[in-house]
Amino acid sequence: MLFKLFLIFTVIPVVELALLIKIGTVIGTLNTVLLVIITALVGAFLVKLEGLNVVVRFQRALHQGIFPAREIFDGAMILVAGALLVTPGVLTDIAGFLMVFPPTRRLLQKLIRRYAEKRFITIRLP
Repeated sequence: MLFKLFLIFTVIPVVELALLIKIGTVIGTLNTVLLVIITALVGAFLVKLEGLNVVVRFQRALHQGIFPAREIFDGAMILVAGALLVTPGVLTDIAGFLMVFPPTRRLLQKLIRRYAEKRFITIRLP
């Protein structure tokens, strides 16, 4: 666990910084800064739209008497996506955009579910 935290808080930011420096040398410093700002703004807008969509689906499920498990999972992923998209960096932006768009979010959810089922004891209710 300590090693994973080390990776998250040291290695990933260093790789992000190196990528931004490399991009800056190719397209220029100003363009790189603009790219970071634009991806943050577009990402925040998409997170807001998807978040509102999830809230509507959540309320609809509750009104129908259905437990909104998928909506809760979607909401959590959109929340993480928002944090990733406002964080400057290329890898975090890619991960954030993958979590925002519903088709790739579904794929990531399947992967997370498989991982959780292998790692933890799961009980399926009828």
